[in-house]
This record gives sequence, C-alpha cells and structure tokens, in this order.
Amino acid sequence: MLIQTQSPTLHHLLSHFSKPISLSPYPHFFSSTKSLKKLNFKLSNKTPLLKTSFQAIKCSVSSVSELTTQTNVLVKPSPAEVCRTIMELSSSGTLSTVTQEGWPLGTGVQFAVDAEGTPILCLNASNHQFLNQNSSSLLVQLEQRGSRTLQCMLQGGLNKPEDKIVLKKLHSIWERKFENEVNEDLIYIMSVERVLQVRDLKEDGIWVTSSEYRSAIPDPLRDFAEQIVNEVNMNQMEDFERICNIYLDTGFQVTDANLISIDRLGFDVHIRSPQNEIFEARIPFPREVSDWKGVKSSFNCMSQHAWEVDKGYVQPDFEKSKVLKQIR
Repeated sequence: MLIQTQSPTLHHLLSHFSKPISLSPYPHFFSSTKSLKKLNFKLSNKTPLLKTSFQAIKCSVSSVSELTTQTNVLVKPSPAEVCRTIMELSSSGTLSTVTQEGWPLGTGVQFAVDAEGTPILCLNASNHQFLNQNSSSLLVQLEQRGSRTLQCMLQGGLNKPEDKIVLKKLHSIWERKFENEVNEDLIYIMSVERVLQVRDLKEDGIWVTSSEYRSAIPDPLRDFAEQIVNEVNMNQMEDFERICNIYLDTGFQVTDANLISIDRLGFDVHIRSPQNEIFEARIPFPREVSDWKGVKSSFNCMSQHAWEVDKGYVQPDFEKSKVLKQIR
C-alpha cells in the first residue's frame, strides 16, 4: 500500500515504554499515573499530506482480512488462553465443595499458579472441609471496563504435595506472588480436571479440557494491557473513534467509543450509535503482536490508514468487522 506520508497519528503510543514497564504487585493498578500522561499519540492537524512525495511504508493493513477469512486463524484468544490469563492476573477466588451432609460450601481463598496454571492454595485447619477433596471448584473473576466480568471455574481435586523438592518450588511461587512467607505444611494444589470459561455474566460458558488448559499460554500483553486501555480511553478518543468508524461495518456513525480490552490478536470495543444504543465489537490487529512494540506498530498502522480513508486519500483495503452485539 502506497501512501504519501506517515501521519503523526499515535506516533507517541507507548513511547514511554522504552524500558520494560514497572507495575505494582497488583496487575490491576499502575505504578504511576504520571507516566500515563506522557503516552500522548494525538494526531496533528497539520499533516503535510499533499506537500510530500509518495513513500511506501511497511504497513500491511490488508492482513486484517487474512485474520478474518483464513481457515483456522483466530481473531481472538481461545477460551483456554483466556482462562490462563485470568488465573495469571488474579490472586483470589471462591473455593467450593460439598460437605459430608450434602450441603454446598464456599469460601474465599488466595492462590498462585505454576507454569501450567495449576492453582496453589494455602489452607489451614479451619478449611478442613476442603482438604483432600476429590470434587472441588475454584471460581475466579476478572472485572474489565464496560461492566464486563470474565470468569473461569476450575473443577478438580485438592491434593497435599509430599515431595520436599516440589514443596520448595511451590513455596517459591507463592512468595513471588504475594511477597510473604507461607508454611509449607499448609500448601495444597488443585489437580484441574476441566474448566468452564464464561466471557460475561450474561453469556453461556464454554468447557475447556484439562490438557487444553495446561497447554495454553497466557496472553503476552497481560501485564500492561490495562495501562494501554486507560491511556487510549483517557487521551486518544478522537483517534480511536476514527479507527472504530473505519474498521467496523456498523451502518451508522460511531458517536462514542471505548476500548474494553486488548490482547495479542486485537481488541474489544464498546461503541455508541446515534440512537444511544451500545454495541460490543471486535477489531483484529493487522498481525499478531507479542509486546509493546508490536502494539505500537499495529495501532500506528491502523490509525494512519483510518485517517487516510477518512480524508478520502485511499480506499479501505481490508474486510471490515461485521459482528456487533447489542448490550444496551
């Protein structure tokens, strides 16, 4: 695709991330709100588009259509990946079982996970109803913007590791997660048999097998995704609304847009119609990304192309996303 110049749109996206992002131990909060103000990628109103010669840039926007039409190519993470990401970002959930009297019983617990997503729990004598249970569940929820709550429920049995080497490894994982010591005698693990992934509280869930869950990889953007979401929604709404208007086949002019979540394959948005209806939609990235550099490149590329299409300099060379789900 030939264009005349590269617009400054999103030019400074994530430019502050010249070094790995330093987050607090809690992935839902930022280490500094001041740093967010530096992540400015506003579009200049003085783009010298007609005063420069044509230049070709490596911006394969057409690959968006490849993501949406090729067989077996994902446009969003699999349910197993979502579950692994939820478990990595979370630290507490509800552990449930059935007592000997036949009553369901649930309690709040903290947990960490190992490299395969196996939950590691610290249970004491007051949790004796749960110990060595073959049928337990762990419900974990992750709240996102737009009143959306992702959740996964792991089913399996609780076991007490006896191997000293294994216990030492589990102790190390727990200490890294919570930055405090734990009595190894209180450590239990859940042997995951299957997982129910629910994308939102109002939707049906999807069952994931234990092998799918263990082999899935958490999203590589998970540790800084929320920081990008907040930056876009706080400071870049004009550019983002243009992207939504160009990359979505809505049949109406988007009057408001909010970035809900972002992952390696694209991002989820909530958009508002002129009739004040709210829709949820998915916009794939031109190509899969795995780090902040990939996010920056993809957003710059999409914003550049959206600006040119909006000004009438080029025609869209990709297939627009057509799936809209009305939520209000």
